[in-house]
Amino acid sequence: MTTEFPALPFSQGASGPRVGLFVTCLVDLMRPSVGLATVKLLEQAGCRVEVPAAPVCCGQPAYNSGDFERARGIARSVIDAFDGFDYLVAPSGSCAGMIRVHYPHLFEEYPNWRARAMALSARSFELTSFLTDVLGVEQIPGPCVTRLTYHDSCSGLRELGVRAQPRRLLGSLPGLELVERADEEVCCGFGGLFCVKYPEISIKMVSDKASAIEASGAELLAGGDLGCLLNIAGRLRRGGSAVRVFHVAEVLAGMTKGLGIGEAQG
Repeated sequence: MTTEFPALPFSQGASGPRVGLFVTCLVDLMRPSVGLATVKLLEQAGCRVEVPAAPVCCGQPAYNSGDFERARGIARSVIDAFDGFDYLVAPSGSCAGMIRVHYPHLFEEYPNWRARAMALSARSFELTSFLTDVLGVEQIPGPCVTRLTYHDSCSGLRELGVRAQPRRLLGSLPGLELVERADEEVCCGFGGLFCVKYPEISIKMVSDKASAIEASGAELLAGGDLGCLLNIAGRLRRGGSAVRVFHVAEVLAGMTKGLGIGEAQG
């Protein structure tokens, strides 16, 4: 059963739910600032945040490859590591979707582990969904004077129903103009192993996505999955675009003055 907490205002102090942060592989290896931004947002919302010593992989690559035994091994480690936390929160719709939607299916023939997987599933959330749907956060402090467009990742959108939540939080930033596009819900072509198995299709998809973002007139692209953002940022940079790319957590935490995703030092 999911533990319920009343809506908490910002700057409440660390007196609220105990949250285990699932960092994710890509954040750990490619963009640690996303993890720092996530901790900042959760602590501002009154959470006690901890990062358990556990594998940062959710097991999705093995699961998507059909290696269910390896995926189960990873899932068991995650379930053990996050036992005792009120919530698991991930700055990724993809990883949160794996834990929330697919973990219970992995253990259909293992009743004890299935019960534990379902219990973790019920208290696992993508970051913006957790802030809005669980904690009731309605406004983020601090200005963000820019024109921004948002990319909806497939897993977050289709598995978890994450669409309005990030826009609600971004819309609360003073000075931010949110530019909507017709292709927002179209895949960027990353799709985990999809871009490896079908590179020509993937390149066409991300090229179309980059063109639509450029045509929107936005100065900044945000999204909730680092895989998508790395893919799109790479295509934008190779095309000479000036659009900067950040994870939504970085935008909400006021961390857009440094290098954007895909930008080189100097």
